[in-house]
Parts: sequence; C-alpha cells; structure tokens
Amino acid sequence: MKIALAQINYHIGNFENNFKKISDAINKAKSEKADLVVFSELAVSGYPPRDFLEFDDFINRCDATIEKIAAECIGIAAIVGSSTRNPEKKGKDLFNTAFFLEDGKVKSKIFKTLLPNYDIFDEYRYFEPNAEFHTVDFKGKKLAITICEDLWNVGDDLLYRINPMDELFNLKPDLMINIAASPFDYDQAEKRRSVLLQNVEKYKLPLLYVNHVGAQTELLFDGGSLAINSKGLITDEMKYFEEDLMVVDIEEVERKTFVEKRPKPSKISLIHDGLVMGVRNYFEKLGFTKAILGLSGGIDSAVTLVLAVEALGKENVRSILLPSRFSSDHSVKDAEDLAKNLGSPYDIIPIEDAFKSFNGILEPFFEGLPFNIAEENIQARTRGLILMALSNKFGYILLNTSNKSEAAVGYGTLYGDMNGGLSVIGDVYKTEVFELARYINRDNEIIPWNTITKPPSAELRPDQKDSDSLPDYDILDEILYQYIEKRQGPNELIKMGFEDKIVHRILKLVNTNEYKRYQTPPMLRVSPKAFGMGRRMPIVGKYLA
Repeated sequence: MKIALAQINYHIGNFENNFKKISDAINKAKSEKADLVVFSELAVSGYPPRDFLEFDDFINRCDATIEKIAAECIGIAAIVGSSTRNPEKKGKDLFNTAFFLEDGKVKSKIFKTLLPNYDIFDEYRYFEPNAEFHTVDFKGKKLAITICEDLWNVGDDLLYRINPMDELFNLKPDLMINIAASPFDYDQAEKRRSVLLQNVEKYKLPLLYVNHVGAQTELLFDGGSLAINSKGLITDEMKYFEEDLMVVDIEEVERKTFVEKRPKPSKISLIHDGLVMGVRNYFEKLGFTKAILGLSGGIDSAVTLVLAVEALGKENVRSILLPSRFSSDHSVKDAEDLAKNLGSPYDIIPIEDAFKSFNGILEPFFEGLPFNIAEENIQARTRGLILMALSNKFGYILLNTSNKSEAAVGYGTLYGDMNGGLSVIGDVYKTEVFELARYINRDNEIIPWNTITKPPSAELRPDQKDSDSLPDYDILDEILYQYIEKRQGPNELIKMGFEDKIVHRILKLVNTNEYKRYQTPPMLRVSPKAFGMGRRMPIVGKYLA
C-alpha cells in the first residue's frame, strides 16, 4: 500500500485556500500512484481556530469543505482533520475529527479522545472527548487512526486515565496513523520523536505521522512528519519549516533495516528558521508586505532586522535610526553599517528637537526634580511615536525588537520601545540573541562585530549600561529560565546556588511587570514556555512579592 503524507501550511478560516492546497495534494498523490493521502489535524479550518469554533457558519463551512474534498477522493482515499458537530445533546457541541474519505463520500469519522488543556492548548473549551473506538478497513489493512495528543499518553508521566491506542490495539490494527498539530519549540522535535517511538515499541506496529507546518500568529509549526517501521526505525522524515509531500510504500517501510541519520540541527538554527518562517507567515496571512523597525546599533534590533530581511526581502524592511544626545557615534555607525551590509533602506531621524519640546512642556511640572526614568521614557516614547506615525502613513507593520529577558523583568517602555504589531524575538533570551547574532555571522560578517561585542545599553542617559540595572545576562537568563520554563520557585533557585537577594529581586520584577506583558504584541513562540497564550498569570498576584 502506498500512502502519501501531505505536510501543508494552512491559513485559519481561509477555507478556499485550504481546500485548494488539499485538492492539489490529492491530485499530486494520485499522480504518484498513492492509495491514500493523509492530512493533519483540523486541516480544513487551520489550527487553532479558537473561538471561530463558536460560530455556526464556521462549522457549516467546515462541513461544506469536507464534502468538496470527499468529491475529490475518486481513485484515492484521504484522511483529513476537521471539526464536526456532536449529534448528542449532552456534552460539548463539537468533536475534533479525522474524516476517512473514499469513493467520493465520508466513510468514517474518528474523534479525538485526549483533549489537551495546558500551555497553549485549550481544546476542552470546544470539543467533546471521544468514548468509542474503531479501526478503519482499507485495502485489506486495519488502520488505527488517532489525532495528535491521543498518542502522547505513554511513558511514566501519564496525564490521562485512558490510552486511546490501548483500546485500538485490542481491535488488532495493522498500521497506526496519527494526524497532528504539534507546535514548535526548540525541544519539541526530540520530544515528539521520543513519544512516537515509545508507541511503536509498545505496540510493535508501523506508524505514519503528519504534522502541520507554518505559523499561526505566535504559534509556529515545524512539520517534520515521519514514517516509522514496527522495528522502531525512522525510515522517512519530511522537511522542517516547509511544505512537503512524501509517498511511502508501507511494505518497503517495513523491510528497511538501516537509514542514514540526518545531522541533528542546533537549537539556535531551529530558533532562527522558526522565527524567519514566523515573520514571513504573519505578513503573508495578514496581507501585509512591508515592515519597519527602530534600528539602534544594539544587538536586539540588529538581529530582528536580519530575520525580517530574510523573511520579507531587503527592499521590504525599512530601518529608522533615531539618535538622541545620548546615542554614541559607534551605535549610529553600527546601525548604518548593518543596513548597508543588507542592502536594506534606512533613514536617520534625530529625536533631540522632539525631546527638548517634551521637556519644555513638562518643565513647569518637573521643576526642581532630577533627571530620571521619566526623561528616559520620554525618549523611548518619542521614538515609538515616530515609528508608529511612519507605520500608519505608509502601511508598514512595526516590528518590536524587545527580547525575552527584557520582557520578563519589565526592562522596556510601554508605548515606546514595546510598541509593535509583532514581537520577533520576545521569546528569545538575551544570551540567545547573542548566539543568534553569531549564527547569522557564521559565514561572513553581516552584523557588525562591534554590535556583538560591546556592552548592551539602552543609551537613555550618559554612559548607561544594562548591567547598571540588571545582573549579568548569564546569571539573569539562567534564573529566568529556571523560573519561567522550569517553574522553579525561590527556594529551589537559592538551593541551586543563586544569591538570595538577586533571586527575590528578579522574581519580583517578573511578577510585578505582568501588566506590561498584557499590553505587548504577540511574541513568536520558540521556547517550551513563552509569554502570551501559554503562560497565564494574574496581574495582581502577590506570590513572592
């Protein structure tokens, strides 16, 4: 039996686009003599559709699209993910469903059993869990079809009381097929492989796995769909961060005893590729083509500019240099050199006159008070105002250049440098930003080396350095990582050897600046625990305060 795996970049709610991609894949699979073509979870609507699922019209369009796809399935069968209504009055209104289509009809529906409700997932909000199990008979084979999370209840740390594959295994299937929407983070591909291999080891059955690819706002999907034989050998692996279609012959998959392993990509290369895809898809799916950003000569804006140029093209990213009286000559030169290296347009708009004007307006109120964070923030907000004015006038999307370390401790100005339509590196710690810069420069100097080697500074007062306000980033980022990603509290951090005062100060900064993060643009998610939809904290909580 020949089965095609279709790894596609869907667009949430764009039923015409999604249908065309699915139809094209069906026709390509037919041309390659496939018997069956497999698409991913909620392929018809895109994932995650979130509260669109509460609209009757949205579900009607899902149903209508499934009927159109079924009509294409003549001479080939297909497995396609979509939503469908629950016919029972009890329970949630919908099922997360895998449709088996053959001979122009819906032949079978398989409902998702395990509905994740953690981190970025919120499926139990919308869907009823499955309670009945059956296989699908096709060309003399029994197919055990599952949906994403249904294969993840393996190993020692079990999250659910039921294992769908245990139920299906009792029906004596010949092949496991899993359709998924498994979001990217830099550890996810290895975790995913481990989970899938544990299923193969447990059930001694071959497994075909099809994942989404592409970005949906802050969520990135890396693809990496797989074929694994019953001996636990990964025989075929699809592209990462790209659409792909692969036809496998199940008998050949089973016969293989050796496959040369691909080199394991580095964490930083994965983050880089994910962010480039995230920026590109955000613009494409919103119908925008041009970006603007403030280019300071610092490492954050430098890395953001390079990623944006890779995603959108050098002619579509405009940099604005906004020097003040505190900007060093080398920062302006570094920014200019980077823009010239990339061949990307830039302009210089000094903010001194605007800064003086605001100070003059406020002088009667600030009289006798020392220069402090108020004047620093006036500079940041002046820059934000100029960037937003240019964005509005010329139809650019403003890219936010703040990193995760800054976002965590509130080292940024609301309505100033925290402005933007998309936060490109908001889930990348400062130490990782330096790694990204070195990765970008791996073949030749794109980002000026001075940008990478000089001490980080906001340049909002004379001789300012980030280290004046924060611990060294090596220490800060490790504390933040342990607290945010690993959920380690203050006592655990102190036991690790971090200084008591630093721990309590940093954790208090993280918690008290939650209100700022509620007002930031969406951050492209590359870590296992990103700010945004996957981390839900109260603004007024007093834990650790």
